[in-house]
Amino acid sequence: MMALWDTLRLAFGTLSSNLLRSFLTLLGIVIGATTVVAMMGLIEGLRIHVNESMSELGSDCFQVQRLPFGSNLSLAELARRPRLNEGDLMAIRQQPSVLRAAAEDSRGGQKVSTRERESRANVNVWAGTPEYFQTNSVAVEQGRPFTDAEYLDGRRVAVIGQDLADTLFPAMNPLGRELRVKNRTFVVIGTLKKRGGFMGGGSQDNQVMMPLSAFQPLFGVRDYRVSIQARSSEILQRAQDEVTLLMRRRHNLKPLEEDDFFVFSNESATEMFNNLTKVISAASFGVCMLSLLVGGIGILNIMLVAVTERTREIGVRKALGAKRRRILAQFAVEAVVLSLVGGLLGVGLGVGLAHLARWMVGLPAEVPAWAVLLSLGMSSGVGLVFGIYPAARAAKLDPVEAMRTD
Repeated sequence: MMALWDTLRLAFGTLSSNLLRSFLTLLGIVIGATTVVAMMGLIEGLRIHVNESMSELGSDCFQVQRLPFGSNLSLAELARRPRLNEGDLMAIRQQPSVLRAAAEDSRGGQKVSTRERESRANVNVWAGTPEYFQTNSVAVEQGRPFTDAEYLDGRRVAVIGQDLADTLFPAMNPLGRELRVKNRTFVVIGTLKKRGGFMGGGSQDNQVMMPLSAFQPLFGVRDYRVSIQARSSEILQRAQDEVTLLMRRRHNLKPLEEDDFFVFSNESATEMFNNLTKVISAASFGVCMLSLLVGGIGILNIMLVAVTERTREIGVRKALGAKRRRILAQFAVEAVVLSLVGGLLGVGLGVGLAHLARWMVGLPAEVPAWAVLLSLGMSSGVGLVFGIYPAARAAKLDPVEAMRTD
């Protein structure tokens, strides 16, 4: 134990004797550890946030839409995909495992105003049938959602998010007040429960929700997205299968033809996100390994220089009875300590960058313990691998020849 303590003390003393050289040697290790910790922190935070956001859809809900997310379809393929329509909605509602279904549409980047105030052009205008609130697990905090009668009559009523309410009606109760969308007047009948941002993006509370029948005269008919609630979470897959078969029949698809629509659920969203994070993680580890390789070469170089500079010291120690394994351990520990210090600096910097990103742009960050341990383990491993050769070279020096060295 005493020998180990002496070895560690000598290692730290050697490193502290030339701080600038040690710091420059550590840069590659620091960059590698920082990359792993920062990226894994952001990815883990996003994973937790996505799971929380996806849970809002409900464990018994899913959606059918014309296009998949992140579609790489050609323009010709997009043009061949039929739009979902009211007939599709009515047919879906007739399926045995479907409890309810809602049509919905949206437009982003809109301005909403009152007589006194106007929002920026960043409001999302959502529209749907009355079932929208249940099929999307959207909660009304104050007031009420619009009714079947208001939908059928095309009434200009709106339920607004908390951020928009604060912008247009500061320190006021928005219920019963009027706002304007595309120069049409709507009466506020409710406010939505606060939901926050989604995946570090824009606020989900900066929105207007209105009946689809009032939305279409303003924005036109694009195509429906249909959100669906199964009769229970236990038969969710059965409901998805029923709706998939129904849509294939309605679109006259042959058995071997691919679906020309997209079914979206919590599971599919999680799968897409996991595929994305795998690519990001692989790229991060590539950068990390390259940085660690550069750092390892730096450690190899600096330890060879250290052996050369301390050749006479090594000769004296061996002449006084120091064994080869003690010399080997000293220089190996110095290399590991050097790289471990770089790993610790990288971990601290990575944690700081992850939390800085959360503070500056609202990206969630949650650094997992395994990322910290992995960074420190890889850093120490690099120090050991690249420090073995210089340590072995020092241990093999002949004491007589070493003491003759100036």
